[in-house]
Amino acid sequence: MATDIWKKFEESNAEEENDLQSNEQKYLTFLIEKQYFAFSIYDIETIIEIQEIFPIPEFPDYAKGIINLRGLIIPVIDVRLRFHKPETEYNERTCIIIVAINKIQIGFIVDTVDEVVDIEPSNISNLPKIGGGSNPDMAKYIIGVGKAKGKIIMLLAADKILNEEELKAYEDMYLSDNAEQLS
Repeated sequence: MATDIWKKFEESNAEEENDLQSNEQKYLTFLIEKQYFAFSIYDIETIIEIQEIFPIPEFPDYAKGIINLRGLIIPVIDVRLRFHKPETEYNERTCIIIVAINKIQIGFIVDTVDEVVDIEPSNISNLPKIGGGSNPDMAKYIIGVGKAKGKIIMLLAADKILNEEELKAYEDMYLSDNAEQLS
């Protein structure tokens, strides 16, 4: 499942290199509790199937722990929990999207990966400024609302899902745990 999406993702990148004149922006869509979200494909390193996660004591509940990916220690965040959605068991459709943020890679656990879509800038609007709601903090992660293939897609800024303090802690951990592999 994740491998098929990754092949389409790589093919999409190859097509993008051949068509630099396009105004469309490419996003990898995924689902969290039947709602579509997306990261820009330019932030994504790879997509993998769920695998063994090693918990880290005293991490927030949404920070599930770390994985070993080809010798690199990668911290993983459960997007569902970060967005204050109910926890659910991982299954064969659960994926980890590995995203590059600054100098590090972070894994984001999602219910399922959907597809790579092209979204014209004219089909992207700002998030409405409505107070209250079940998670007003979520607005800081959403950089826009896209429309593609009949779907409404919340476009996410991967680097905003964690606050500066959390990002710094992950960066320190990532760089120290992976110093040998990164040199």
